[in-house]
Amino acid sequence: MKLGAIEAGGTKFVLAVGNDQGDILEKEVIPTEHPDVTVPKVLAFFEGKGIERLGLGGFGPIDINETSPAYGQLQKTPKTDWVDYPLGAKLKESLGVPIIIDTDVNVAAMSEAKWGNATDVDTCLYITVGTGIGAGAYFHGQTLKGLSHPEMGHIKVRRHPEDTYEGTCPYHGDCLEGVAAGPSLEKRWGKKGHELADDQQVWEIEAFYLAQALTSYIYILSPERIIMGGGVMKQQQLFPLIRSNVLEMLNGYVSSPYLTEKEIDHYIVSPGLTDEAGVIGALYLAMQE
Repeated sequence: MKLGAIEAGGTKFVLAVGNDQGDILEKEVIPTEHPDVTVPKVLAFFEGKGIERLGLGGFGPIDINETSPAYGQLQKTPKTDWVDYPLGAKLKESLGVPIIIDTDVNVAAMSEAKWGNATDVDTCLYITVGTGIGAGAYFHGQTLKGLSHPEMGHIKVRRHPEDTYEGTCPYHGDCLEGVAAGPSLEKRWGKKGHELADDQQVWEIEAFYLAQALTSYIYILSPERIIMGGGVMKQQQLFPLIRSNVLEMLNGYVSSPYLTEKEIDHYIVSPGLTDEAGVIGALYLAMQE
């Protein structure tokens, strides 16, 4: 059986055809542009491929309530060209196959739990730090959903004492995404993240914000593993800074062998599936009846 998979991210769409054993047979990456440009390219990729179901992991906010008439519709996303775009309905109508939808970070958490760096635990959190910031949670075989899906990138964080940048989020200004996503790095410092690799202050401020968020997630969700992906997290110098900040902020309050200097390196980690976590998770969605 051939299945389709889409990781619809804020920077790029990863399109794939796979099988019901979880193997990716064909893949293409296209930029996330205006939907009138991006969606025809998506449909062209799947045309004639004979897929029988499609899994979509989409950037949010997106309606993931399968009983909703707006299932798969983008909501008040910071990607303003996509606000209220009926992505799920458009794909289902054009491709004529059932579509299963979750967030891009939820499906990445799912695939890391099945095949990546969280196979040895029952609960994990996957966080992407790139064009935006989002997080998905996988708990005992299910992704976390409720009124909608978690929007962990938009929590408020305390200001770093040396940071006066107003923030990029069009809805909240200086929420976590507003001060720590890729675009905020570029606008604060005047250079892209990879051009700032040797500037210690940049990454100390970035780690300060990300560690605050992780500390809150640990308090609220208590995941057994935290996986951090996305373009910004390719700056590997961030990991030790984040880990040390998390330990300092927790100040020993949560008692766990994971949350010690000895084990923290195995608790806050990069994705085992590298950049494939999202599209593999979307394929796994399509494997579900």
